Amino acid sequence: MKEFIIEENEAGQRFDKYLAKLLKEAPVSFFYKMLRKKNITLNGKKATGKEKLLKGDTVKLFLSDETYEKFSGDTYVARAYAHLDVIYEDEDILIINKPQGMLSQPDKDGQPSLVEYVTGYLLKSGALDEKQLNTFKPSVCNRLDRNTSGMVCAGKSLPGLQFLSQLFHDRTIHKYYLCLVKGVIKEEQKISGFLSKDPLGNKVTVTMEEAPDSLPIETAYQPVCTNGRVTLLSVRLITGRSHQIRAHLAGIGHPLAGDRKYGDQSFNRQFEKYGLKNQLLHGYKIVFPRIGGSFERMSGRSFVAPVPELFQEIIRGENLEEKYYEFLERNMGICKACHSCGSDYSHHKSCGADKCKNTF
Repeated sequence: MKEFIIEENEAGQRFDKYLAKLLKEAPVSFFYKMLRKKNITLNGKKATGKEKLLKGDTVKLFLSDETYEKFSGDTYVARAYAHLDVIYEDEDILIINKPQGMLSQPDKDGQPSLVEYVTGYLLKSGALDEKQLNTFKPSVCNRLDRNTSGMVCAGKSLPGLQFLSQLFHDRTIHKYYLCLVKGVIKEEQKISGFLSKDPLGNKVTVTMEEAPDSLPIETAYQPVCTNGRVTLLSVRLITGRSHQIRAHLAGIGHPLAGDRKYGDQSFNRQFEKYGLKNQLLHGYKIVFPRIGGSFERMSGRSFVAPVPELFQEIIRGENLEEKYYEFLERNMGICKACHSCGSDYSHHKSCGADKCKNTF
């Protein structure tokens, strides 16, 4: 006989869904047969499998060790270890400033991704243990392209994962990006179109007219500053399609600096002196909607991730630094001194500067 006590990350789900995670290799019919025969019980009583689990519930499996081992399957959960730039963390939610070059989610090549790094981080910090990973796997709730840096949200607990997933599904959480583009943009604007994806070439096409299998897209942008050749843009994703910002801006004649897939190669060569090899795109801000209930603590909050060092170097080199800091102070209450301390302002600590509002 094996006994399991339902913990926070397992509560709130149906009993049969829990069993499907616990006994991964067992057919669904096996669960219901064992439930009928009381070989699987909930709190010492016969169960149907439709019950909603509560923290502290007791599950007993009256199965032989051989049967349990046969149906439990491989419980190994991939994990990797690396330093994570944590912007915010509580018992349910983790917000990370993902570096350029790191995958958000696993791909077919099997290279470590942010998902594995989050798992390793939570195991090392003691927020999760190996046993809990049998029935709950932390995961990221939004993804960034490998060579795009910035804010990624992850669920540390089942409630946190469900909460974040719903926000991103409903598009009620606002995502903002900084990018450097070719040409001069003077006016704030919202543009729309249709995006078609070529999965074989891992490339998308944006058109003004709807095409077969295309999806509608909307992108809003606000110019931060320009030097007469390039413009630093703040972009808000209204829809969140694959490669949307890169392809959409390239489609209107303003490709991103460093973008080898959708960009202008002669324009890109102007940034080789900085060592730029990929698109200059950073998810710098997320804003939570007004909410109540158990996650009211996140209501209306916004979080900011410092741009990477190379991005800052290019901003300085292109004589955009002064206007950039003015934009940060005007729109987010972040003064230059606070921005310079990096992790301090992202963790909501006062920098001591008179003009810094620290309202985020």
